[in-house]
Amino acid sequence: MDTCSECGAASGPACGELFQRLLSLDHSRQEPWGPLHGVAVACYRLQHPASLTEGSHVLLLELLQTYVEGGAEAARRMTEHARRANSHRVRRPKRTAPALRTGVPTGFAVTVAGVAVDGGFPADGHPGRVRSWAEATLAGWRD
Repeated sequence: MDTCSECGAASGPACGELFQRLLSLDHSRQEPWGPLHGVAVACYRLQHPASLTEGSHVLLLELLQTYVEGGAEAARRMTEHARRANSHRVRRPKRTAPALRTGVPTGFAVTVAGVAVDGGFPADGHPGRVRSWAEATLAGWRD
């Protein structure tokens, strides 16, 4: 069993493999996975920040805060708004600078491995596990 160098999870399957399984369920758009897609992506990226560009963590943290305070519907509205703003018709400067590696947390109380349970992301209890994941991610970034 390996330990993830970014999030601290100790699991059989690698975090990336687990995340790909979760994305497959998310993209089915079925309950309970589909409605939590944006939250799951935010949690994963914030716990695996190697792919973050400078400042991109801000919107992800805002999404998680919106979810924790207002629920899945509030997060969905925020995600939809961001999706519309991310149109090819909207011109904005490209973010190419790598994320600062200082101050990025490692080791979280809940990770993608915990949400996966047995590696299959069972529907029963999934929303509660995702909420715990979001709360743990926010707590890690606050500390």
